[in-house]
Amino acid sequence: MALYPLVKLMPSFRRSPLRLWLLAALAVCAVAIAEQQPSTYSVEVKVVNVLATVHDKHGKLINNLSQNDFTLEEDGRPQNIKYFTRETDLPLTLGLLVDTSLSQRRVIDQERTASGAFVDKVLREDKDKAFLIQFDREVELLQDLTPSRQKLDDSLRLLQVSGPSRDRDDQGDPDSYPSGGSGGGQPGSGRGGYGHHMRGGTLLYDAVFLASDEIMRKQTGRKALIVLTDGVDHGSKTSLERAIESAQRADTVVYSILFADEDAYRNRGGFGGGGMGGPWGGRRGPYGGPGGYPGGGGGGQRQPREDHPDGKKILQRISQESGGRMFEVSKKLTVDQIYQQIQDELRNQYNLGYTPDRAGDSGEYHKIHLTAKQKDLVVQARDGYYTPTPSEPKGQAQNRN
Repeated sequence: MALYPLVKLMPSFRRSPLRLWLLAALAVCAVAIAEQQPSTYSVEVKVVNVLATVHDKHGKLINNLSQNDFTLEEDGRPQNIKYFTRETDLPLTLGLLVDTSLSQRRVIDQERTASGAFVDKVLREDKDKAFLIQFDREVELLQDLTPSRQKLDDSLRLLQVSGPSRDRDDQGDPDSYPSGGSGGGQPGSGRGGYGHHMRGGTLLYDAVFLASDEIMRKQTGRKALIVLTDGVDHGSKTSLERAIESAQRADTVVYSILFADEDAYRNRGGFGGGGMGGPWGGRRGPYGGPGGYPGGGGGGQRQPREDHPDGKKILQRISQESGGRMFEVSKKLTVDQIYQQIQDELRNQYNLGYTPDRAGDSGEYHKIHLTAKQKDLVVQARDGYYTPTPSEPKGQAQNRN
């Protein structure tokens, strides 16, 4: 700092030799102090967290690996794993999504009983929270986030299969029937309103989207959805791709339980489309405007008709791309046994964190490839993540908690 500018800024200061000397000394001190203070910059360091489960070739859980037993790539580039824990004690946010369309009418009691037992075993009331959604021709929030096992048990008792209207449609599809009125829905039920003609449906994609976008996106820690359904979507506004994206953006693992009643579709002739009341449109649905989506209207393009959807492949894709697993109920594997496997996985996860070597653009998708160095081990983890946009809350995947 030069003396002249400082004197120039103080024109009334008299230029006696002593005062000039003092002024010079002050200037030298100011320069020395400035040199000692480091420059500060506002830099956000992004850490991507990946929750992983590892099995051997026989399906047995492996929980004794170390950080050096993994290799990780982002968009094909090797990454340095900086954070690693074997036991994940982070809070768990759990969402149960139960298909209550007519195709599930023979299995709903088993789903209800097994779900209740699972919640009682997994939920730690001092750390964890869970919510319950039923979906058929609407997406209905039966119980919002709660740490209470009792509230969840009570809400599970409310699960009920949607009833058909007076006349089933001529396609023979148990999840497609006319509403018989301009308002749609069952009289007095509060379901399927907003003035849309409704023919029933199974809003699987809408349920995953709304659970992820409206609830899970706002939470931190471990997050998992468990979806009990036959995998057949009928009438969602949301596409399969967007449903998967919403789970990925919310850093949410999706476990799918394929619970199909083969007799339910024996006489079907296809899966016709049809308008429905908006998601969250039921008695307890607290979200969304007249169309059920946040800020959205009642209109919207329904998904195109698909004559022979493969529910198993759909659920496999949702689970695989979000880092979960798809299970199929059978005589050899009951829903209770499946829930036990999910419980074991949630208790035996690895938490890995890394800082990407390149900064991504807002909203950009990045592919993650996590593998074990031991060749006979299978790593189960999400396929990728989205760089958050300015309007999105920053969740666990983008920032280390």
